[in-house]
Amino acid sequence: MRNDEQHSSEAAETVAGHGGDGVRTRRRWLALIAAGAVALTGAGFGASLLIKSPAQAAADSRPPAPSVITAPVEYRTLASSMIIRGTVVAGQSVEITPGGAPEGGSPTVSKLPLKAGDQVRAGRLLVEVSGRPVIALQGTVPLYRDLKPGAQGSDVGRLQDALQRLGHSTSPDNRGRFGEGTKAAVTALYDALGYEPVQVGGADGTNTVTSAEAQVTSAERALDDAEDALKTAEAGSRSEPEAGSRSGSDTGSHSSSPSGSGSSESGSGKTAGSTAGTAGSAEGTAGEAKGGGRDLEGLRKAVARAGEDLATAREALVAARAAAGPMVPSGEVAFLESFPARVQDLPVRLGTKVQGAVMTVAAGPLVVHGYVPDHQKGLIRAGQKAEILSELDGATAPASVRSVATARTTPQPAGDTQDGQQAGGQSDADGYLMILAPGRPLEAQWTGQNVRLTVLAATTGGKVLVVPVTAVSAGADGSTAVTVLEDDGRQRRVRVRPGTTGDGHVEVIPLDRGALGAGDRVVTGVRADSTAQEGTG
Repeated sequence: MRNDEQHSSEAAETVAGHGGDGVRTRRRWLALIAAGAVALTGAGFGASLLIKSPAQAAADSRPPAPSVITAPVEYRTLASSMIIRGTVVAGQSVEITPGGAPEGGSPTVSKLPLKAGDQVRAGRLLVEVSGRPVIALQGTVPLYRDLKPGAQGSDVGRLQDALQRLGHSTSPDNRGRFGEGTKAAVTALYDALGYEPVQVGGADGTNTVTSAEAQVTSAERALDDAEDALKTAEAGSRSEPEAGSRSGSDTGSHSSSPSGSGSSESGSGKTAGSTAGTAGSAEGTAGEAKGGGRDLEGLRKAVARAGEDLATAREALVAARAAAGPMVPSGEVAFLESFPARVQDLPVRLGTKVQGAVMTVAAGPLVVHGYVPDHQKGLIRAGQKAEILSELDGATAPASVRSVATARTTPQPAGDTQDGQQAGGQSDADGYLMILAPGRPLEAQWTGQNVRLTVLAATTGGKVLVVPVTAVSAGADGSTAVTVLEDDGRQRRVRVRPGTTGDGHVEVIPLDRGALGAGDRVVTGVRADSTAQEGTG
């Protein structure tokens, strides 16, 4: 009985084991079928991509639908700017070139009180060459001649102005005349620095004055002698008639005395005495007329001529004194526009033999020199606003165009020294020289910098409608217009009148009021990429 139950149990387990294997087999087949279906689907999709019908191939080869490029209409101030390079320089740069050495010899730097970078004030000694000074004075035009006493001209006036600024009065001289007052002022200028001014003619000039003074003295003595001789002669001529009268009177008395009596004799004696007296008087008068008158006339002429000689000698002395005295050699003063100035370059040292400029002094406020190319010359004019940018520290400064040259500057030949080199070694002295005046004084560290200049070449002066230059088109009749793209895709042509152009944009004025406004989109071009975003310019 137990054996039958055991056999039944084993049979049931065997049947159960075979059922599990069947389920696993069915699942495996289902998975294989699903994977095959997926593979067939992928293969079909790949084939569809690679295989196109003729119609599809023709459609794919056609160009895409075109799309327009638009840009917004702006309402703003339009400015046209130009960027060039420039160099910061002093308003005036003066090379100090002393004159030759006095009394011959080789000019040599004998005193050098300054060094490069030092400030210079008016009336200061710049350098001494062979014992002679070179003095800084304020003025705009350098001396082109030696100024001597008696000289006249505008250069004398500028010298007088410079002397007066230093407190040396030139009174009573009129402006432009080198007289006694100016001589005194020049002497005071040199005395303040410990020098003696150069005298006109040197020792010869002094001798000229001395000789003129001697001539005056001699003429004065000659006049005195002539006057004394005339006085003596005149006194003698007056005494001769009196002596004749006394002689006649004495003779008459002597003749009558012996007769003593008799009217006839007495009468004869009176008559004889009277005649003798008259004869004596007449004789004196005749003597004066015949001899003494002629002598007095000659003496009077001698006195007159001696007076004329004295006047001439005195005039010569005045002229000699006026022409003598201190002079100002052109090589002993340097006129600078303003102070304080700066020693920009000092290529010499004490004891150097002078063969040209001994120093360069920069004066006046800093300015900027730039050179405008030929094609931009017409855009620049005096008074335009500009900006200076220092690329060393990023500092900026406002400026304005002071002037633009009318003659073109050409580059220096290879090998020549040229101030102000652009980056890359190219000389910026190529074009029309433009001078910019900073709106505020620039600090000393700007000197010599190569800077970037942005010049506002044109501006509308206020807000206007502005579109890109490419948005404006011209018709066959010469009219200009822009094309506005509406929101629904339609395009509308608007006639406009162009105005100021700058930085790729142009001012437009619609001929029909209200036909164009800020925010409208104007067509600037057409592109083939239909996927591109509309609205980029």
